[in-house]
Amino acid sequence: MLMKEVNLVFQVFFLLVTLLFLIYFLTGYDSAFEADQNCHSYLASYDNSSGNYGCDHDTETHQWILYESNENKEPAKIIKKFRYKFL
Repeated sequence: MLMKEVNLVFQVFFLLVTLLFLIYFLTGYDSAFEADQNCHSYLASYDNSSGNYGCDHDTETHQWILYESNENKEPAKIIKKFRYKFL
């Protein structure tokens, strides 16, 4: 009885790990260049005459971020993230 429970827990754990890997590798852009191009493509669709919109590369999380800043020294508002695959 205990062996069946251990086996079931292992199978569920293995399934979750497999799903996470599939989600990671099947979503996101293939390269930083593709993420950069898409970020700047979205940026072009905004009225940026005030210069409040921009794209920034976050090397720690491997993504480009489209953001809106303001003049009040408040944190920027993140509009969209463009994650690319690290491996």
